[in-house]
Amino acid sequence: MTTAKRAKHIDAKPVLDLIASIEADLARLKDMVSAQIEPFDPANPHNKTTDGKLTDEGVECCYRLFDRGESRYSVSQKMKISFAAATHRFNAWRKVGGNKRKPTLLG
Repeated sequence: MTTAKRAKHIDAKPVLDLIASIEADLARLKDMVSAQIEPFDPANPHNKTTDGKLTDEGVECCYRLFDRGESRYSVSQKMKISFAAATHRFNAWRKVGGNKRKPTLLG
């Protein structure tokens, strides 16, 4: 019997059930990991120094907005920074890995 003929006799339901189970487990795991990353406030005054530059917390907050898929314009509005500053941070975010970077703890 050839491989093509054997493939016709495979019951797809158990495979699809397994995939659904794995997807559910992954969604649960994603929720657990997301809960580990504390919420942040883009408008928090601790995000900027007295001269208006972003603190380490502000940079991380900015990066997290990019992680969520926010545009540079949206980040500039939410963080109350210039579009040029948001563009600079976007380029820096891409250099450190973009969505693949590991978020740091805010504190």
